[in-house]
Amino acid sequence: MTGWQLLKTRDFSLLFWGQMTSQIGDSLNRVALLWFVYQLTGSAMKMVMIGLLQTIPPLLLSPLIGVYLDRANKKTVMVWVDIARSVLVLLIPLLYAFDQLTLERLYAADFLLAIVSTIFGPALSASVPQLVSRDQLTAANALLQTTTNTGLLIGPLISGVGIALIGSQNVLYVDAVTFFISALCLIFMRMRPLDANAREHVRTTWTQELLAGIRFVYLEQTVLVLMVAAALYSLAASAFAFMLPVFAEQNLSAGALEVGALWSALGAGMLATSTWLASLAQGDLHGRFTLIFRSMAVGGLAMCGLSMLTAPLVAGALILMIGGSTALFMPIVWGVLQEVTPAPLLGRVFTTFSTGSMASAMAGMAVFGWAADTMGPHVSLLGIRFGLLCTACIA
Repeated sequence: MTGWQLLKTRDFSLLFWGQMTSQIGDSLNRVALLWFVYQLTGSAMKMVMIGLLQTIPPLLLSPLIGVYLDRANKKTVMVWVDIARSVLVLLIPLLYAFDQLTLERLYAADFLLAIVSTIFGPALSASVPQLVSRDQLTAANALLQTTTNTGLLIGPLISGVGIALIGSQNVLYVDAVTFFISALCLIFMRMRPLDANAREHVRTTWTQELLAGIRFVYLEQTVLVLMVAAALYSLAASAFAFMLPVFAEQNLSAGALEVGALWSALGAGMLATSTWLASLAQGDLHGRFTLIFRSMAVGGLAMCGLSMLTAPLVAGALILMIGGSTALFMPIVWGVLQEVTPAPLLGRVFTTFSTGSMASAMAGMAVFGWAADTMGPHVSLLGIRFGLLCTACIA
């Protein structure tokens, strides 16, 4: 069976289409909420607080969430998280309609939304082995990544049109509906029960279970190598997404339209790779790491060429290549983790990875942003290239 044939199976297709809907909702929420706060306050700093509040829960709560996920039913968790997200998003325009929305209440709703959203990603990754066979893990993760890429491509466009036509507060109603649809899909999804060894896992205290997960990540050689590679990848890939408008404006003299086109090229490359990866046979571990090595090397070389360009059309082609090369990393890494991690530890391993990746991403944005301001965007791009090539070498 190819990866795309997974969409013909009842349970995985329910997960896929539910995620497609909610990922579009995520993008709707991101754009509409930021715009709504800016319209409400007229302050860029108060708008930035929305983004900052969304980063705190993953950094602080992920380890505890991992222990909880390993004790809980993943499907039940995802259903309730989507229902909670639907209610929290719906609460904002309702409070506004009744003239009861204050900035403090909006921040509180956003913070709670970030907490429940932090739970969903690791729960989703930990549930995939209960839906597909071992040799379909990479394809399944690639298909789920296409939902994220599709959401990033069309979500902001839909949100922008909706804001122009009906207002940002009314777009949030649409966003709430997307999470509710995702919850409905998950309710009717059936997951295989864990095997006997997983069910016989003896629970100890939260601290002991947390330390067991951390020990597994740092003592299991394959997992530790993946952790280091994922940290370097997040450092570079997130910084590039952050740096793209700066590079486009300073190196290419691009306006808003050209920047939008370059963003679309990055998203199109990511979507194309995810689509292609879903059609491949999974292969052995060596073959998958070789694929990561080649893709990161191509991305690093394309980044090097990009730093020396001033032609927007050629830059767009290289950004398409960079998007395609970087999109290959996570589905393969998630598949390997799902393959080598014992079922009782999946939640803790994925939350540990998420925390490390987010910390690396924030560090990358800070370091390469500083480098762009002090030494120029071309220097920053060369530093990002070094990060991708180091990821290739580790693979």
